[in-house]
Amino acid sequence: MLKQKREQTNGRSATSTRVGVRFRSYRGEEDIASIAEVTQRSFDAQGIENLWSKEEAARTFAYLDHFNPFKNVLLAEAADDVVAFVRVHWRQEEPGPRIYQHIGHVLPQWQHNGIGTMLLEFAQKRLRTLAKHHRNNGSRFFQTWITDSDATSKTMLESDGYQPTRYDFDMLRPLTEKIESKTLPPGLEIRPIQPKDYRLVWEASDEAFRDHWGYSPASESAYEWWQQSDSFQPDLWKVAWDGNQVAGMVLNFIDHVENQRYGRKCGYTENISVRRPWRRRGLARALLTQSLFMMQGKGMQEARLGVDTQNPNGALQLYESVGFKSVKRYTTYRKEID
Repeated sequence: MLKQKREQTNGRSATSTRVGVRFRSYRGEEDIASIAEVTQRSFDAQGIENLWSKEEAARTFAYLDHFNPFKNVLLAEAADDVVAFVRVHWRQEEPGPRIYQHIGHVLPQWQHNGIGTMLLEFAQKRLRTLAKHHRNNGSRFFQTWITDSDATSKTMLESDGYQPTRYDFDMLRPLTEKIESKTLPPGLEIRPIQPKDYRLVWEASDEAFRDHWGYSPASESAYEWWQQSDSFQPDLWKVAWDGNQVAGMVLNFIDHVENQRYGRKCGYTENISVRRPWRRRGLARALLTQSLFMMQGKGMQEARLGVDTQNPNGALQLYESVGFKSVKRYTTYRKEID
């Protein structure tokens, strides 16, 4: 444990350490850019080719449910620069346990100094405080995720009693390879999405994902967050309709800024879902292959998606069968709250 002392800074308590780092609370929007930068530099060090912008960080802080950044964020500073942070919130799975989530990042050059351990201690202490105000009517877990390349966090979490619980893949498919065309099941059609359709698509997606591990009901705040996200690109969606009902969808998007950063031409085929009455008819495969053709037509050279490797509807096998291959694995860790 690092030697520490208490001091007052701008009316807020802070903790100093002998490695020249002090810990403090979130001060407001002035911290958003630093949090985004620490996240991005951590992603880059771990080979995660995702762009985490200041705007995306701001949307997260504005719309994340059960989250008060002034109480649920701790930052680590060195010479007035933020070098690490952690944020916490909770959610209720349905059906399932209540999840007390923490997500944090430490800049690579500041690892192995005990900073991660202190952030973890803060996260668990804060989440235990929140848990005390909730009815203890079921299982409760601390939860976080890491990449397989993050050996430091793996050691820290497992030493603290966390267990690997679930695995996800980032998958990639070159669009230079042949795409096998699949037609929609009879009676279904794809048509352009209008603003009046947004709520129907959102509700259909939420319903379809009820069968997935870790499902929590979507909130109105999440709906607003979704519409403001950079990935909200309805003109690229492939949504199958059965009359006035949404049967299934692929909510495609292209992040041109991210593509420029990583020197690639990539389109995302994400949020692939089919509602129960229309499953086992080849709808997901048809929507996905049509999405691949569309991305190819827009000049993209590869498609990416994320998948829960233990998806109950065989999503991993479907994606592999149309040419996607895993390029990175993520592990979700849980620790039961006693």
